[in-house]
Amino acid sequence: MEKYRLTYNVDMVFCIDATGSMRHVIDLVKQNALSLYEDITRAMEKKHKVISRMRVRVIAFRDYVADGEEAMLSSDFFVLPDQAEDFYECVNSITAKGGGDIPEDGLEALAYAIKSEWSQEGVKKRHIIVMWSDAPTHELGHGRIAPWYPEGMAEDFDELSLWWEDEQLGGSMDENAKRLLIFAPDAPQWSRISQEWAQVIHVQTVSEGLEEVEYQQVLDAVCNTI
Repeated sequence: MEKYRLTYNVDMVFCIDATGSMRHVIDLVKQNALSLYEDITRAMEKKHKVISRMRVRVIAFRDYVADGEEAMLSSDFFVLPDQAEDFYECVNSITAKGGGDIPEDGLEALAYAIKSEWSQEGVKKRHIIVMWSDAPTHELGHGRIAPWYPEGMAEDFDELSLWWEDEQLGGSMDENAKRLLIFAPDAPQWSRISQEWAQVIHVQTVSEGLEEVEYQQVLDAVCNTI
């Protein structure tokens, strides 16, 4: 008798620190962009889970004060595998540069990700945010002095936490489907998120540029959230 297989609709948002030292991670995503759907699908089939629809969005972030209008770059969702080439071109256009001081504006990127237009289709679904950074993050609102800082941003960390916790405040992110996967150092804000927010996995990293992060590690971590 054939085993029953669960069918999932999966949305993922990749938040990527796009400053100079992050070249390794950006190259990692570039190298595997075209095979991402097949690799995840294959891994999930071993768990008797079927990916019926997968969408991926990219948010590249730097520093609003130091990097001007290139501080935050975001795409729409790409449907995989149909738009794999477009997804690849998007990631391939990201250049590791800038950043100014050591902390970056990762919390603003996370806010953008939470407010994504998440799909509500399907009974079984996952709304997954994957955050990569090798740096601490500024307090939310640090870059508010910059003329290009976005309107409608959360006022502070507490409001951002409410966006994550409350489905109605956070937009369309499903309470039961949401997952946050953080590849980042043991910096105060990242650690606070992993301690205070639900459905968060923090993979603590140590070396500059996240050189120790490998594609299989990322793949396993993502698949474990589905």
